[in-house]
Amino acid sequence: MQKYKVAHIHHSGTDIILVPLDKSFEHKSPTEQNQQQAILQTCAASAGLDGIVIPVWEVGNGGLKSLAPSQWSSFATSLTWDFIRVNINKELTCN
Repeated sequence: MQKYKVAHIHHSGTDIILVPLDKSFEHKSPTEQNQQQAILQTCAASAGLDGIVIPVWEVGNGGLKSLAPSQWSSFATSLTWDFIRVNINKELTCN
């Protein structure tokens, strides 16, 4: 069972679930990253959390990357770790 602290926010009329992941997520293949995102989306829905799941992870010198749908990529690239830390408000448990 995996537990994730998430930031469940509302932005531009849409619920978004930001899921901070380990830096190692960067080194997974695109297929593995997409599979993990799908698992997290299913898990969030099962937990009653509505919204688009956007995995985020730290790279380099405090930089941040995300796996966001194209319509949310500009929003996701504007995020900082401080924003995510301040907005963590839920815990997601996945089997």
